[in-house]
Amino acid sequence: MLETVLQIALIAVALAMLLSAWRLIVGPSKPDRILALDTLYINTIALLILLGLWLGSALYFEAALLIAVMGFVGTVALSKYLLRGDIME
Repeated sequence: MLETVLQIALIAVALAMLLSAWRLIVGPSKPDRILALDTLYINTIALLILLGLWLGSALYFEAALLIAVMGFVGTVALSKYLLRGDIME
């Protein structure tokens, strides 16, 4: 039962990643693209956690943690750049 649920969840998250990538490429404005990038890294974290559960490996959880940290820093940096025009002052 768990195998079936994990496979369905993997397909759903992969579909969400495709839709986020589409919004990232086509997005009409810069804030839409930043939000799509934020959603894409959150979906990547979910995909890695599901893969870790499915394959039984703790390595995927560590990779998800690293992507979460890098995604947060990237989102903050892009938002500051969008608001001010520079990242560091």
